[in-house]
Amino acid sequence: MKKGTTIHCHRFFTNLSNPTRLAAIEQLINKPMSVTELAEALCQEQSMISHNLKPLLDCNILTAHREGKKRVLTVNLETIIPIFNAIENHATKFCPTSRKCQKEDLK
Repeated sequence: MKKGTTIHCHRFFTNLSNPTRLAAIEQLINKPMSVTELAEALCQEQSMISHNLKPLLDCNILTAHREGKKRVLTVNLETIIPIFNAIENHATKFCPTSRKCQKEDLK
């Protein structure tokens, strides 16, 4: 492993370990949205969503662009799709029924 990879992995996966951030990513994979639209889709306060989006934007997991007055968020599909596919593959292949790697289900 290259020097510094541990730090990069820690920072990257810390950003993905938050359920609100993951839910936002899942919504944005389907279609780009504004913060307001995303807050409505997730039934969360806009300030809570904005707070959770900042680290994802800083890490370039999400990007934002202007459409008029609206700031539209999109997912970095080049990065996220292979990671989500690897996780799904791992869960299907190695954790189909035992669920040993899960301490508790997210609600």
